[in-house]
Amino acid sequence: MMSTLKKLVASASIAALSSIMLAPAAQAQAPGGSPADYGTQVAQDTPARVVNIDAKTTYVNVEDGETVKFNVRGKIFVWHFDTYPETFSVKLSRIAPAGVDSKGVTVYIDGNPLYLG
Repeated sequence: MMSTLKKLVASASIAALSSIMLAPAAQAQAPGGSPADYGTQVAQDTPARVVNIDAKTTYVNVEDGETVKFNVRGKIFVWHFDTYPETFSVKLSRIAPAGVDSKGVTVYIDGNPLYLG
């Protein structure tokens, strides 16, 4: 009986230590600076608000959770914004596909009231 109890205590101790060691791996990752930190590019036929970018455009306002079709001097891409809390802006060139000249344009991301706790 005593050896069974010792085995049970040892097993419980190992399980507790394992869960403590694995806990940091289960936490959400912090933003790493990649385009995925701001959302994802989606298909061009996705319904979205259209924003035209020309040589005079310096900024665009969007809402977190919004899908926007960017027309950058005739080159089109669609982006669904899904950001981390406390993310308020991104350079459009950071999320635009290769070949889209969007330098000098900042996207300001407003928090979505549906996401607020």
